Amino acid sequence: MTATKALIIPAAGSGSRMQKEIPKPYLEVKSRTILERTIRVFLPLDSLRQIIVATSEWYLDRARGILETMLPDHITGQVVAGGQQRQDSIRNALRVTGDVTLVLVHDAVRPFVKLEHIEACCRAASETGAAALGIPSRDTIKRIDGRRLVLDTPSRATMWQAQTPQVFKKPLLVEAYERAAADQFTGTDDASLVERMGRPVRMIEGDRSNIKLTYPVDLELAALMIDKTEG
Repeated sequence: MTATKALIIPAAGSGSRMQKEIPKPYLEVKSRTILERTIRVFLPLDSLRQIIVATSEWYLDRARGILETMLPDHITGQVVAGGQQRQDSIRNALRVTGDVTLVLVHDAVRPFVKLEHIEACCRAASETGAAALGIPSRDTIKRIDGRRLVLDTPSRATMWQAQTPQVFKKPLLVEAYERAAADQFTGTDDASLVERMGRPVRMIEGDRSNIKLTYPVDLELAALMIDKTEG
């Protein structure tokens, strides 16, 4: 039996690094917002039952309008207010997540993720409890101290760059968030909250096209990628 799924999309970030007044998820690339392009990738996902967008209070209505326009009848859409940090936004979304087996968390500004990689993460999370998409690091990584002096150079063979989606069995993710809140711990991603409990997270290899649109140059690259795939 295929696991039922809910997708959480944190979309409360600002547009400061984009040098825009509009938050990144609502910027348009080739006549569609980045958020719309991201949601479209997930719509064919088998047994997806719910999409929850966590966004700033000034964009709640905009997000609702996007979901109402895009979602088929079998997928419920909800919008919740985001928090000060990404972790707060996802916690707010988790509270309204329905009775599903898996919860996927995906950055609003990663519109080029591939469905096959999403499905691979879901299969792995169904087996292991947690899975994250990522790619092997091809850059040399340096670990530094507070004075920016190099402490050591970890082997690239064990270094991966984490992406999203990250997928979890719902009870595991809820427990991870409850423990993080109790300990006042803030992680760099959702998987780190699970890792600190000593629970396994399986890394699934994606590809380098799953970029996070963060800086102005990324919008130019996104337009080129869309031209290549959509013609």
